[in-house]
Amino acid sequence: MASHKVALLVHSCDRYELLFKGFDYFFRSNWDFNIPLHYYFATEDIQVALPGFTNIRSGKGEWSDRLRLLLEQIEEDYILYFQEDMWLNKAVDPEFINALICKATSNKWMQVKLNSSQVFRTQPSGLSINGFEVSKINNKTSGFLMSHQVTLWNKQFLMEQLKPGEHPWRNERKGTKRLRKLDKEIFHLDYFSENGQPEINNNVSGVKRSEYQSISMNACLNHNALPFIEQLEKDPAYSDYAAKLRYNYEHQITHDGKPKPLKKDIFKRLKDWLKAVG
Repeated sequence: MASHKVALLVHSCDRYELLFKGFDYFFRSNWDFNIPLHYYFATEDIQVALPGFTNIRSGKGEWSDRLRLLLEQIEEDYILYFQEDMWLNKAVDPEFINALICKATSNKWMQVKLNSSQVFRTQPSGLSINGFEVSKINNKTSGFLMSHQVTLWNKQFLMEQLKPGEHPWRNERKGTKRLRKLDKEIFHLDYFSENGQPEINNNVSGVKRSEYQSISMNACLNHNALPFIEQLEKDPAYSDYAAKLRYNYEHQITHDGKPKPLKKDIFKRLKDWLKAVG
């Protein structure tokens, strides 16, 4: 069985409060809270009450600083990391999650990526978990060694990847470079099909995967949100909420109605290029 050595953390920001209700709806529909983890839903300043979750808060600040403050409030040794715009649409198997956690904690793995992506280059480790091949990431040829998709992290190792003042895009970009240089073992399993991505490892044929869709891009709902909106529209208790989501999607309104956030690294690179050619 899994143990309370592991916490499931949903990392959010207050700008995305609109998504909390939908995340909760589809998480509860597809997750088994009998999996014995501690469940945390993290915000900045606002308080939320979601069934099964403890709300922890970081206060305002840059992305990496906020996540570090949250991790310092969690006593567990391992973190199963989610974000609020990752909406589950296929059931999660408790036996797989329990087996994964037992294997990872007993072997002291530092990072286990659980989403499939063509940017990963993998090689077999000789291990498997419930029909899923456990592979190792090739750190030299793979992209996004540091990413914010669903991942099981050793908490201390994750904290070491959070340098002060990094926004999320810089953390993924520079964090990948740091991890490539560090060259620690990073494991991978094809358990979650992110946005319908196919398997990349040699799993048992027909193995049953879970799935989530990333329903937000640059603070607006994207096309992945439509099936979820349609499902919510069929539930009378969620009809008003579904109408709000559909309106925002069709008019590309940000989750809080404010201007879209800037991916600052893009503008920094443009500034550096202009300086170089000018």
